Amino acid sequence: MLKERYIYPAIFNYDDNEISIIFPDLGVATSGTSEDDAFLSARELLGLTMLGLEEDKETIPTPSKLQDIKLKSTEKVTLIDVYMPSLRKANINKSVNRTVTLPAWLNAKALEYNINFSQLLQDAIKKELHLN
Repeated sequence: MLKERYIYPAIFNYDDNEISIIFPDLGVATSGTSEDDAFLSARELLGLTMLGLEEDKETIPTPSKLQDIKLKSTEKVTLIDVYMPSLRKANINKSVNRTVTLPAWLNAKALEYNINFSQLLQDAIKKELHLN
């Protein structure tokens, strides 16, 4: 059974120019230019890592306890969480059929101009949702 949410400790190492982040239980790392950027990078990395482990049916490591993590003077530890259902759905890019109703005259005109209905609808929905 897949978990809905994963929570793992991440070590933030503060350097002069950037913040490096490592997940000691997962052996993956990222970085950020500010705390906000580092946090978002950490969350994205955690989500992609866990998605990969799930897809490959690999063993999911048990998260370390915060009190068991040894830190250097330039490091801080925090918990990073990721909500998996939305990531799993975003990773699915298969097409689904939708039924659309159009007035007959509009359908005829669109066919006359070789309009690709599926592409037009996708483009319109992306525009409406402000997606690239």
